[in-house]
Amino acid sequence: MKYKRFFPLNSLRLQLLFRSLLVILSLLILIGLFQYVFMKQFIYTNKIKSIEDQIHLIPDDVWKHDIETSQNVKRSRPMVYFPGVNITFINQKSTFLRLAKDPHHSYFPKLSASTYKQVMKNSKQPDNTMSLIKKIDGHQEQVIVLKPIVFDGEIQGVIQINTPTESLRDLLIRQMMIFLMLSLTAMTIAFFVFSSVLKQTLIPLFTIAKKVEHINAGSLHDRLPVNQGQIEMDRLSLSINEMLERLEEAFKAETEAKEQMRRFVADASHELRTPLTSIHGFLEVLLRGASSNPEQLNDALKSMYGESKRLRKLIQDLLLLAQLDQLPTFQKECCFVDELILDMKPQLMLLAGNRKVLFDFPSPLPSEINKDQFKQVVLNLFSNAVQHTNPTTGVIQVIGKVNEKELSLTIQDNGHGIPQEHLAHLFERFYKADASRSRAYGGAGLGLAISASIIELHGGKIRVKSKLNVGTAFEIVLPLT
Repeated sequence: MKYKRFFPLNSLRLQLLFRSLLVILSLLILIGLFQYVFMKQFIYTNKIKSIEDQIHLIPDDVWKHDIETSQNVKRSRPMVYFPGVNITFINQKSTFLRLAKDPHHSYFPKLSASTYKQVMKNSKQPDNTMSLIKKIDGHQEQVIVLKPIVFDGEIQGVIQINTPTESLRDLLIRQMMIFLMLSLTAMTIAFFVFSSVLKQTLIPLFTIAKKVEHINAGSLHDRLPVNQGQIEMDRLSLSINEMLERLEEAFKAETEAKEQMRRFVADASHELRTPLTSIHGFLEVLLRGASSNPEQLNDALKSMYGESKRLRKLIQDLLLLAQLDQLPTFQKECCFVDELILDMKPQLMLLAGNRKVLFDFPSPLPSEINKDQFKQVVLNLFSNAVQHTNPTTGVIQVIGKVNEKELSLTIQDNGHGIPQEHLAHLFERFYKADASRSRAYGGAGLGLAISASIIELHGGKIRVKSKLNVGTAFEIVLPLT
Protein backbone atom coordinates (compact mmCIF):
# COMPACT_ATOMS: atom_id res chain seq x y z
CA MET A 1 0.00 0.00 0.00
CA LYS A 2 3.05 2.28 0.10
CA TYR A 3 2.74 3.20 -3.57
CA LYS A 4 -0.59 4.90 -2.87
CA ARG A 5 1.19 7.33 -0.57
CA PHE A 6 3.53 8.43 -3.36
CA PHE A 7 1.09 8.00 -6.25
CA PRO A 8 -2.43 8.66 -4.91
CA LEU A 9 -4.88 7.34 -7.47
CA ASN A 10 -7.41 10.06 -6.67
CA SER A 11 -4.90 12.84 -7.39
CA LEU A 12 -6.14 15.31 -10.00
CA ARG A 13 -2.64 15.69 -11.37
CA LEU A 14 -2.23 11.92 -11.80
CA GLN A 15 -5.67 11.55 -13.37
CA LEU A 16 -5.02 14.38 -15.83
CA LEU A 17 -1.62 12.88 -16.67
CA PHE A 18 -3.01 9.40 -17.31
CA ARG A 19 -5.97 10.69 -19.27
CA SER A 20 -3.73 12.90 -21.41
CA LEU A 21 -1.42 9.98 -22.10
CA LEU A 22 -4.44 7.79 -22.85
CA VAL A 23 -5.63 10.33 -25.43
CA ILE A 24 -2.15 10.44 -27.00
CA LEU A 25 -1.94 6.64 -26.99
CA SER A 26 -5.35 6.38 -28.65
CA LEU A 27 -4.27 8.86 -31.33
CA LEU A 28 -1.03 6.94 -31.90
CA ILE A 29 -2.94 3.65 -32.25
CA LEU A 30 -5.33 5.27 -34.69
CA ILE A 31 -2.44 6.76 -36.66
CA GLY A 32 -0.70 3.36 -36.62
CA LEU A 33 -3.79 1.64 -38.03
CA PHE A 34 -4.12 4.20 -40.81
CA GLN A 35 -0.39 4.00 -41.48
CA TYR A 36 -0.53 0.20 -41.72
CA VAL A 37 -3.44 0.28 -44.16
CA PHE A 38 -2.04 3.03 -46.38
CA MET A 39 1.54 1.75 -46.24
CA LYS A 40 0.45 -1.76 -47.18
CA GLN A 41 -1.54 -0.37 -50.07
CA PHE A 42 1.42 1.77 -51.14
CA ILE A 43 4.02 -1.04 -50.93
CA TYR A 44 1.88 -3.55 -52.80
CA THR A 45 0.82 -1.04 -55.44
CA ASN A 46 4.41 0.12 -55.89
CA LYS A 47 5.59 -3.49 -56.37
CA ILE A 48 2.88 -4.19 -58.96
CA LYS A 49 3.66 -0.96 -60.76
CA SER A 50 7.35 -1.82 -60.86
CA ILE A 51 6.66 -5.25 -62.44
CA GLU A 52 4.19 -3.77 -64.94
CA ASP A 53 6.71 -1.11 -66.01
CA GLN A 54 9.35 -3.77 -66.56
CA ILE A 55 6.96 -5.91 -68.62
CA HIS A 56 5.96 -2.99 -70.82
CA LEU A 57 9.61 -2.19 -71.50
CA ILE A 58 10.15 -5.63 -73.14
CA PRO A 59 8.91 -5.93 -76.78
CA ASP A 60 6.90 -8.97 -77.87
CA ASP A 61 9.77 -10.15 -80.14
CA VAL A 62 11.96 -10.63 -77.10
CA TRP A 63 9.21 -12.64 -75.42
CA LYS A 64 8.89 -14.71 -78.62
CA HIS A 65 12.60 -15.48 -78.61
CA ASP A 66 12.57 -16.37 -74.95
CA ILE A 67 9.56 -18.68 -75.36
CA GLU A 68 11.10 -20.46 -78.33
CA THR A 69 14.38 -20.81 -76.50
CA SER A 70 12.65 -22.30 -73.49
CA GLN A 71 10.80 -24.81 -75.69
CA ASN A 72 14.15 -26.07 -77.05
CA VAL A 73 15.49 -28.93 -74.99
CA LYS A 74 19.02 -27.56 -75.35
CA ARG A 75 17.93 -24.03 -74.48
CA SER A 76 20.31 -21.39 -73.30
CA ARG A 77 19.67 -18.80 -70.61
CA PRO A 78 16.49 -16.79 -71.39
CA MET A 79 16.96 -13.25 -72.52
CA VAL A 80 14.30 -11.95 -70.09
CA TYR A 81 15.22 -12.18 -66.45
CA PHE A 82 13.69 -10.47 -63.39
CA PRO A 83 15.42 -11.16 -60.08
CA GLY A 84 13.21 -12.55 -57.31
CA VAL A 85 10.26 -13.50 -59.54
CA ASN A 86 8.88 -16.53 -61.40
CA ILE A 87 7.97 -16.12 -65.09
CA THR A 88 5.54 -18.50 -66.77
CA PHE A 89 4.04 -18.59 -70.27
CA ILE A 90 0.51 -19.97 -70.65
CA ASN A 91 -0.57 -20.62 -74.26
CA GLN A 92 -4.13 -20.78 -75.56
CA LYS A 93 -4.31 -24.49 -74.71
CA SER A 94 -3.55 -23.67 -71.03
CA THR A 95 -0.14 -25.29 -71.26
CA PHE A 96 2.35 -23.85 -68.73
CA LEU A 97 5.94 -23.13 -69.75
CA ARG A 98 8.47 -21.95 -67.15
CA LEU A 99 10.61 -19.12 -68.50
CA ALA A 100 12.39 -18.06 -65.27
CA LYS A 101 12.49 -19.36 -61.73
CA ASP A 102 13.43 -17.76 -58.41
CA PRO A 103 15.74 -20.22 -56.64
CA HIS A 104 14.33 -19.26 -53.23
CA HIS A 105 10.64 -19.25 -54.14
CA SER A 106 10.00 -21.43 -57.20
CA TYR A 107 6.24 -21.81 -56.72
CA PHE A 108 4.07 -20.49 -59.54
CA PRO A 109 0.27 -20.29 -59.14
CA LYS A 110 -2.15 -21.79 -61.64
CA LEU A 111 -5.15 -19.55 -62.13
CA SER A 112 -8.42 -20.52 -63.68
CA ALA A 113 -8.65 -20.81 -67.47
CA SER A 114 -11.31 -18.07 -67.51
CA THR A 115 -8.86 -15.64 -65.97
CA TYR A 116 -6.29 -16.26 -68.69
CA LYS A 117 -8.93 -16.00 -71.43
CA GLN A 118 -10.10 -12.66 -70.02
CA VAL A 119 -6.51 -11.34 -70.21
CA MET A 120 -6.24 -12.52 -73.82
CA LYS A 121 -9.48 -10.70 -74.72
CA ASN A 122 -8.01 -7.42 -73.40
CA SER A 123 -4.89 -7.70 -75.59
CA LYS A 124 -5.91 -4.72 -77.75
CA GLN A 125 -6.42 -2.43 -74.74
CA PRO A 126 -3.70 0.19 -74.04
CA ASP A 127 -3.34 -1.06 -70.49
CA ASN A 128 -3.76 -4.77 -71.13
CA THR A 129 -2.13 -6.09 -67.97
CA MET A 130 -4.00 -7.63 -65.01
CA SER A 131 -2.71 -7.55 -61.43
CA LEU A 132 -3.77 -9.86 -58.59
CA ILE A 133 -2.80 -10.47 -54.97
CA LYS A 134 -3.98 -13.95 -54.07
CA LYS A 135 -3.30 -16.92 -51.84
CA ILE A 136 -3.93 -20.16 -53.77
CA ASP A 137 -4.12 -23.73 -52.42
CA GLY A 138 -2.62 -22.82 -49.04
CA HIS A 139 0.62 -21.46 -50.51
CA GLN A 140 2.11 -18.10 -49.67
CA GLU A 141 0.29 -14.99 -50.80
CA GLN A 142 1.51 -13.95 -54.22
CA VAL A 143 1.64 -10.78 -56.29
CA ILE A 144 0.62 -11.88 -59.81
CA VAL A 145 0.89 -9.78 -62.98
CA LEU A 146 -0.57 -11.09 -66.28
CA LYS A 147 0.13 -9.72 -69.79
CA PRO A 148 -1.13 -11.04 -73.16
CA ILE A 149 1.54 -11.88 -75.82
CA VAL A 150 0.88 -11.24 -79.53
CA PHE A 151 3.07 -12.74 -82.35
CA ASP A 152 2.47 -11.80 -85.98
CA GLY A 153 -0.90 -10.24 -85.13
CA GLU A 154 -2.21 -13.32 -83.29
CA ILE A 155 -2.70 -13.96 -79.57
CA GLN A 156 -0.17 -16.56 -78.47
CA GLY A 157 -0.88 -16.67 -74.75
CA VAL A 158 -0.22 -14.92 -71.45
CA ILE A 159 2.96 -14.07 -69.59
CA GLN A 160 2.53 -14.58 -65.84
CA ILE A 161 4.98 -13.06 -63.37
CA ASN A 162 4.56 -13.84 -59.68
CA THR A 163 6.50 -13.13 -56.51
CA PRO A 164 5.61 -13.85 -52.89
CA THR A 165 4.50 -10.99 -50.64
CA GLU A 166 6.71 -12.17 -47.77
CA SER A 167 9.38 -9.56 -48.45
CA LEU A 168 6.71 -6.89 -48.69
CA ARG A 169 5.22 -7.96 -45.36
CA ASP A 170 8.69 -7.94 -43.80
CA LEU A 171 9.20 -4.38 -45.02
CA LEU A 172 5.79 -3.38 -43.67
CA ILE A 173 6.51 -4.99 -40.29
CA ARG A 174 9.87 -3.21 -40.07
CA GLN A 175 8.18 0.10 -40.74
CA MET A 176 5.53 -0.60 -38.11
CA MET A 177 8.19 -1.62 -35.57
CA ILE A 178 9.99 1.66 -36.21
CA PHE A 179 6.71 3.49 -35.69
CA LEU A 180 6.08 1.52 -32.48
CA MET A 181 9.52 2.35 -31.08
CA LEU A 182 9.07 6.01 -31.94
CA SER A 183 5.62 5.95 -30.30
CA LEU A 184 6.98 4.38 -27.10
CA THR A 185 9.76 6.96 -27.03
CA ALA A 186 7.22 9.75 -27.54
CA MET A 187 5.01 8.34 -24.76
CA THR A 188 7.97 8.18 -22.36
CA ILE A 189 9.00 11.74 -23.15
CA ALA A 190 5.36 12.90 -22.91
CA PHE A 191 5.06 11.28 -19.46
CA PHE A 192 7.88 13.31 -17.97
CA VAL A 193 7.08 16.50 -19.90
CA PHE A 194 3.36 16.39 -19.11
CA SER A 195 4.06 15.59 -15.47
CA SER A 196 6.20 18.72 -15.15
CA VAL A 197 3.81 20.88 -17.19
CA LEU A 198 0.76 19.71 -15.23
CA LYS A 199 2.54 20.39 -11.96
CA GLN A 200 3.23 23.97 -13.03
CA THR A 201 -0.27 24.38 -14.49
CA LEU A 202 -2.02 23.14 -11.34
CA ILE A 203 -0.04 25.37 -8.95
CA PRO A 204 -2.92 27.93 -8.76
CA LEU A 205 -5.36 25.12 -7.95
CA PHE A 206 -3.06 23.71 -5.26
CA THR A 207 -2.70 27.23 -3.84
CA ILE A 208 -6.49 27.59 -3.69
CA ALA A 209 -6.84 24.17 -2.03
CA LYS A 210 -4.25 24.99 0.66
CA LYS A 211 -5.81 28.39 1.26
CA VAL A 212 -9.30 26.90 1.58
CA GLU A 213 -7.97 24.32 4.06
CA HIS A 214 -6.53 27.16 6.11
CA ILE A 215 -9.78 29.10 5.87
CA ASN A 216 -11.73 25.99 6.87
CA ALA A 217 -9.78 26.04 10.12
CA GLY A 218 -11.56 29.26 11.04
CA SER A 219 -9.82 32.14 9.24
CA LEU A 220 -12.81 33.52 7.35
CA HIS A 221 -11.09 36.89 6.97
CA ASP A 222 -8.47 35.41 4.61
CA ARG A 223 -8.99 35.74 0.86
CA LEU A 224 -7.72 33.79 -2.13
CA PRO A 225 -5.28 35.33 -4.64
CA VAL A 226 -7.07 36.50 -7.79
CA ASN A 227 -4.13 37.24 -10.12
CA GLN A 228 -2.54 33.84 -10.73
CA GLY A 229 -2.42 34.09 -14.52
CA GLN A 230 -5.28 31.67 -15.21
CA ILE A 231 -8.70 33.11 -16.06
CA GLU A 232 -10.64 30.10 -14.76
CA MET A 233 -8.74 29.95 -11.47
CA ASP A 234 -9.04 33.71 -11.02
CA ARG A 235 -12.80 33.49 -11.58
CA LEU A 236 -13.00 30.62 -9.10
CA SER A 237 -11.01 32.64 -6.56
CA LEU A 238 -13.30 35.64 -7.03
CA SER A 239 -16.40 33.47 -6.57
CA ILE A 240 -14.95 31.85 -3.43
CA ASN A 241 -13.93 35.26 -2.06
CA GLU A 242 -17.47 36.56 -2.60
CA MET A 243 -18.83 33.46 -0.89
CA LEU A 244 -16.41 33.97 2.03
CA GLU A 245 -17.52 37.57 2.36
CA ARG A 246 -21.15 36.47 2.53
CA LEU A 247 -20.27 33.74 5.02
CA GLU A 248 -18.31 36.17 7.15
CA GLU A 249 -21.20 38.62 7.08
CA ALA A 250 -23.62 35.80 7.86
CA PHE A 251 -21.52 34.67 10.84
CA LYS A 252 -21.27 38.24 12.09
CA ALA A 253 -25.01 38.70 11.63
CA GLU A 254 -25.66 35.41 13.41
CA THR A 255 -23.38 36.44 16.27
CA GLU A 256 -25.08 39.83 16.49
CA ALA A 257 -28.50 38.18 16.27
CA LYS A 258 -27.61 35.80 19.09
CA GLU A 259 -26.35 38.70 21.17
CA GLN A 260 -29.48 40.74 20.39
CA MET A 261 -31.65 37.76 21.23
CA ARG A 262 -29.79 37.28 24.49
CA ARG A 263 -30.29 40.94 25.36
CA PHE A 264 -33.88 40.77 24.16
CA VAL A 265 -34.67 37.79 26.37
CA ALA A 266 -32.90 39.40 29.33
CA ASP A 267 -34.68 42.74 28.82
CA ALA A 268 -38.04 41.10 28.20
CA SER A 269 -37.64 38.97 31.32
CA HIS A 270 -36.73 42.06 33.32
CA GLU A 271 -39.66 44.09 31.95
CA LEU A 272 -42.11 41.25 32.60
CA ARG A 273 -40.72 40.56 36.06
CA THR A 274 -41.10 44.16 37.25
CA PRO A 275 -44.92 44.43 37.03
CA LEU A 276 -45.34 40.85 38.20
CA THR A 277 -43.17 41.59 41.24
CA SER A 278 -45.25 44.66 42.02
CA ILE A 279 -48.52 42.76 41.72
CA HIS A 280 -47.13 39.93 43.81
CA GLY A 281 -45.98 42.37 46.51
CA PHE A 282 -49.38 44.08 46.72
CA LEU A 283 -51.10 40.69 46.97
CA GLU A 284 -48.83 39.73 49.88
CA VAL A 285 -49.71 42.99 51.62
CA LEU A 286 -53.40 42.35 51.11
CA LEU A 287 -53.13 38.78 52.38
CA ARG A 288 -51.37 40.01 55.53
CA GLY A 289 -54.43 42.05 56.50
CA ALA A 290 -54.37 45.19 54.42
CA SER A 291 -57.53 44.03 52.67
CA SER A 292 -59.52 44.94 55.81
CA ASN A 293 -58.38 48.55 55.49
CA PRO A 294 -60.47 50.21 52.74
CA GLU A 295 -57.88 52.90 52.01
CA GLN A 296 -54.97 50.44 51.70
CA LEU A 297 -57.14 48.07 49.71
CA ASN A 298 -58.07 50.81 47.23
CA ASP A 299 -54.42 51.93 46.78
CA ALA A 300 -53.28 48.35 46.25
CA LEU A 301 -55.98 47.62 43.70
CA LYS A 302 -55.19 50.81 41.78
CA SER A 303 -51.49 49.95 41.72
CA MET A 304 -52.15 46.37 40.62
CA TYR A 305 -54.51 47.62 37.91
CA GLY A 306 -51.84 50.00 36.58
CA GLU A 307 -49.21 47.27 36.60
CA SER A 308 -51.54 44.82 34.86
CA LYS A 309 -52.25 47.40 32.14
CA ARG A 310 -48.51 47.89 31.71
CA LEU A 311 -48.00 44.13 31.62
CA ARG A 312 -50.75 43.68 29.03
CA LYS A 313 -49.28 46.46 26.86
CA LEU A 314 -45.83 44.87 27.06
CA ILE A 315 -47.17 41.44 26.06
CA GLN A 316 -49.12 42.97 23.16
CA ASP A 317 -45.98 44.74 21.93
CA LEU A 318 -43.94 41.54 22.18
CA LEU A 319 -46.55 39.59 20.21
CA LEU A 320 -46.67 42.35 17.58
CA LEU A 321 -42.88 42.30 17.21
CA ALA A 322 -42.94 38.52 16.82
CA GLN A 323 -45.53 38.89 14.06
CA LEU A 324 -43.51 41.60 12.33
CA ASP A 325 -40.38 39.43 12.43
CA GLN A 326 -42.23 36.84 10.34
CA LEU A 327 -42.62 39.39 7.51
CA PRO A 328 -46.41 39.38 7.40
CA THR A 329 -48.29 40.50 4.30
CA PHE A 330 -50.15 43.74 4.93
CA GLN A 331 -53.44 44.52 3.30
CA LYS A 332 -52.46 47.84 1.78
CA GLU A 333 -54.67 50.38 0.11
CA CYS A 334 -54.13 53.64 -1.70
CA CYS A 335 -54.97 56.65 0.39
CA PHE A 336 -53.81 60.15 1.32
CA VAL A 337 -51.61 60.21 4.42
CA ASP A 338 -52.52 63.84 5.17
CA GLU A 339 -56.24 63.01 5.26
CA LEU A 340 -55.57 60.00 7.51
CA ILE A 341 -53.68 62.16 10.04
CA LEU A 342 -56.31 64.88 10.00
CA ASP A 343 -58.90 62.18 10.80
CA MET A 344 -56.69 61.32 13.83
CA LYS A 345 -56.53 64.99 14.90
CA PRO A 346 -59.04 64.70 17.81
CA GLN A 347 -57.16 61.75 19.28
CA LEU A 348 -53.81 63.48 18.85
CA MET A 349 -55.06 66.69 20.46
CA LEU A 350 -56.33 64.69 23.41
CA LEU A 351 -52.90 63.10 23.83
CA ALA A 352 -51.17 66.49 23.55
CA GLY A 353 -53.15 68.05 26.43
CA ASN A 354 -52.13 71.70 26.80
CA ARG A 355 -49.29 71.39 24.31
CA LYS A 356 -49.56 73.27 21.03
CA VAL A 357 -49.99 71.06 17.95
CA LEU A 358 -49.44 72.36 14.39
CA PHE A 359 -50.37 70.50 11.17
CA ASP A 360 -48.67 71.53 7.92
CA PHE A 361 -49.67 69.75 4.69
CA PRO A 362 -49.02 72.07 1.72
CA SER A 363 -49.84 69.29 -0.79
CA PRO A 364 -51.58 65.88 -0.77
CA LEU A 365 -49.53 62.87 0.33
CA PRO A 366 -50.66 59.83 -1.70
CA SER A 367 -49.26 56.43 -0.75
CA GLU A 368 -50.16 52.76 -0.43
CA ILE A 369 -50.32 51.80 3.25
CA ASN A 370 -52.07 49.70 5.84
CA LYS A 371 -54.14 52.29 7.68
CA ASP A 372 -54.27 50.56 11.08
CA GLN A 373 -50.55 49.86 11.19
CA PHE A 374 -49.66 53.34 9.97
CA LYS A 375 -51.91 54.91 12.61
CA GLN A 376 -50.03 52.94 15.26
CA VAL A 377 -46.72 54.35 13.99
CA VAL A 378 -48.07 57.91 14.10
CA LEU A 379 -49.44 57.38 17.62
CA ASN A 380 -46.12 55.92 18.81
CA LEU A 381 -44.09 58.84 17.45
CA PHE A 382 -46.61 61.42 18.62
CA SER A 383 -46.77 59.88 22.13
CA ASN A 384 -42.99 59.90 22.23
CA ALA A 385 -43.01 63.63 21.39
CA VAL A 386 -45.62 64.25 24.10
CA GLN A 387 -43.49 62.48 26.72
CA HIS A 388 -40.42 64.58 25.92
CA THR A 389 -42.01 68.06 25.82
CA ASN A 390 -43.16 70.44 28.51
CA PRO A 391 -46.91 69.99 29.28
CA THR A 392 -47.62 73.70 28.94
CA THR A 393 -44.93 75.19 26.67
CA GLY A 394 -44.42 72.18 24.42
CA VAL A 395 -44.99 72.52 20.67
CA ILE A 396 -45.44 69.52 18.38
CA GLN A 397 -45.46 69.92 14.58
CA VAL A 398 -46.72 67.37 12.05
CA ILE A 399 -45.30 68.33 8.63
CA GLY A 400 -45.88 66.59 5.30
CA LYS A 401 -43.79 67.01 2.15
CA VAL A 402 -43.69 65.32 -1.22
CA ASN A 403 -41.30 65.13 -4.19
CA GLU A 404 -41.23 63.15 -7.45
CA LYS A 405 -40.42 59.77 -5.87
CA GLU A 406 -41.37 59.81 -2.19
CA LEU A 407 -43.22 61.56 0.56
CA SER A 408 -42.05 62.43 4.05
CA LEU A 409 -43.98 62.90 7.26
CA THR A 410 -42.11 64.64 10.10
CA ILE A 411 -43.22 64.76 13.76
CA GLN A 412 -41.12 67.41 15.44
CA ASP A 413 -41.10 68.68 19.04
CA ASN A 414 -39.31 71.37 21.05
CA GLY A 415 -38.39 69.05 23.92
CA HIS A 416 -35.10 68.65 25.71
CA GLY A 417 -33.62 66.57 22.84
CA ILE A 418 -31.67 63.32 22.78
CA PRO A 419 -27.88 63.03 23.22
CA GLN A 420 -26.04 62.06 20.05
CA GLU A 421 -24.65 58.83 21.56
CA HIS A 422 -28.21 57.49 21.91
CA LEU A 423 -29.48 58.24 18.38
CA ALA A 424 -27.92 55.14 16.77
CA HIS A 425 -29.69 52.85 19.30
CA LEU A 426 -33.14 54.39 19.43
CA PHE A 427 -34.77 51.73 17.25
CA GLU A 428 -33.29 48.81 19.16
CA ARG A 429 -35.71 46.78 21.24
CA PHE A 430 -35.94 47.69 24.94
CA TYR A 431 -33.51 50.55 24.45
CA LYS A 432 -34.28 53.56 26.65
CA ALA A 433 -32.44 56.82 26.28
CA ASP A 434 -34.12 58.07 29.48
CA ALA A 435 -35.03 55.10 31.69
CA SER A 436 -36.64 57.18 34.44
CA ARG A 437 -38.98 58.98 32.02
CA SER A 438 -39.89 55.72 30.28
CA ARG A 439 -40.66 54.14 33.59
CA ALA A 440 -42.84 57.09 34.56
CA TYR A 441 -44.87 56.76 31.37
CA GLY A 442 -44.96 52.97 31.45
CA GLY A 443 -42.77 52.54 28.36
CA ALA A 444 -40.70 49.42 27.75
CA GLY A 445 -38.58 50.68 24.86
CA LEU A 446 -40.52 48.83 22.15
CA GLY A 447 -42.52 51.63 20.51
CA LEU A 448 -39.77 52.89 18.18
CA ALA A 449 -38.68 49.34 17.31
CA ILE A 450 -42.26 48.46 16.34
CA SER A 451 -42.61 51.66 14.32
CA ALA A 452 -39.37 51.03 12.42
CA SER A 453 -40.42 47.45 11.61
CA ILE A 454 -43.82 48.57 10.28
CA ILE A 455 -42.35 51.30 8.08
CA GLU A 456 -39.69 48.91 6.71
CA LEU A 457 -42.46 46.46 5.76
CA HIS A 458 -44.08 49.34 3.85
CA GLY A 459 -40.85 49.83 1.89
CA GLY A 460 -39.93 53.03 3.75
CA LYS A 461 -37.63 54.15 6.55
CA ILE A 462 -37.54 56.32 9.66
CA ARG A 463 -34.90 58.97 10.28
CA VAL A 464 -34.24 60.89 13.48
CA LYS A 465 -32.54 64.22 14.16
CA SER A 466 -32.13 65.76 17.58
CA LYS A 467 -30.34 68.58 19.31
CA LEU A 468 -30.13 69.03 23.06
CA ASN A 469 -32.45 71.70 24.48
CA VAL A 470 -33.81 72.35 20.95
CA GLY A 471 -35.91 69.33 20.14
CA THR A 472 -36.24 66.09 18.19
CA ALA A 473 -37.67 65.30 14.74
CA PHE A 474 -38.71 61.83 13.50
CA GLU A 475 -39.12 61.66 9.71
CA ILE A 476 -41.10 58.89 7.98
CA VAL A 477 -40.20 58.40 4.30
CA LEU A 478 -42.55 56.36 2.07
CA PRO A 479 -42.67 55.71 -1.69
CA LEU A 480 -45.41 57.43 -3.67
CA THR A 481 -48.17 55.43 -5.33
